[in-house]
Amino acid sequence: MTRTGNVPTFGTLLRDLSADPAAVDEVARAARANSPEVARLPADEVRRQVVLLLTSGLGALERHEDPAGRDFTEARRLGADRAAQGVTVAGLLRGVQAGRDRAVELVVRHGRAAGIPDEVLLEGLLTIGRYAAAVERAVVDGHRAAERELLRTGAAARAHLLRRLLRDGPAGTLPAELTRFGLRPDGRYHCLVAAPPDPVRAHALHRQLTRHGGLLGAVDDRLAGLLPRLPDAAPADLLTLVAPAQPLERAPAMYALCLAALATAAHRRLRGLRQVTDLAGETALAAQPVLAELLRGTLLGALDPADGFHRELAGTALAWLHHGQRLDQTATALHVHPNTVRYRLRRLRELTGGPPVEEGARCTVPETVHWWWALRSWLDAG
Repeated sequence: MTRTGNVPTFGTLLRDLSADPAAVDEVARAARANSPEVARLPADEVRRQVVLLLTSGLGALERHEDPAGRDFTEARRLGADRAAQGVTVAGLLRGVQAGRDRAVELVVRHGRAAGIPDEVLLEGLLTIGRYAAAVERAVVDGHRAAERELLRTGAAARAHLLRRLLRDGPAGTLPAELTRFGLRPDGRYHCLVAAPPDPVRAHALHRQLTRHGGLLGAVDDRLAGLLPRLPDAAPADLLTLVAPAQPLERAPAMYALCLAALATAAHRRLRGLRQVTDLAGETALAAQPVLAELLRGTLLGALDPADGFHRELAGTALAWLHHGQRLDQTATALHVHPNTVRYRLRRLRELTGGPPVEEGARCTVPETVHWWWALRSWLDAG
């Protein structure tokens, strides 16, 4: 942004920074880096917040108006949105203040490079500083007003009940408290856990997924809930785990299973709505990493993870197990000839002693589990 010839005014500098995507991104990164809660917001939302801060200062310079008399409706709306999305006022202010500090650094750096005298920069920064402080106060006012409204409508009590049910179960909860929020003490509910969406999207998902009732909200930085019916649909790009309907007494156990299955599904890079029962085997085995290490050391100790051919052999054997130990189906899946599959399996057997590849031979169920688990964890570890 260095200029030659005429020295730009402070207002021109600020207008250029507000319109510079690289400068806006730099301020947004500072806000996200200093506030984990702000970091969970969509990048576009944070950039919008940055532009609001910069343009507020620009308006201060152009109109020479008293901050006390300015309309900060947009700033109050920003604070209210963050409250509804579960961002605390402390987390929001950490992001706002970190972004403001980086913006000041950019103004000074680019202003000096453009030849603007330090006294002009200082005067301009003091002016926009007064407006930035007024913007922050408006954001806080909007946030606190929204928090009071959430308390009035019972949203805070609803979130507290959901966290208690998922962590501790319904013991000690009065039936009237359950029925107040649409739950039946004798009801059966699907536990749902989703990879943490950004707060803006979570707000919209709440309406979509609770169409038939139930509780849904942020628990342990994830979207979680208890639903009387399976969701009609879930976003195809959002990993969402759901357990079969169970009594409320089993909610903590279902929540723990959903969290474990979520980790398994995320490792496989799965997306969309997934049933916990569809990932039962992998989730159970993933809970035993020490046993997996012992098993792959016993069955596959002769293989070198750094050897590309050895990894090819292991990958072929894993595909063979996935396809019912059928050479033809494995070959089709790997786009090779069945003889290539047969050769690789024989080479693996020569190196490790298994699995069996003779004509008509099949692994037993325990052997299949052992080899599948060993091959899968060996390839993952490598």
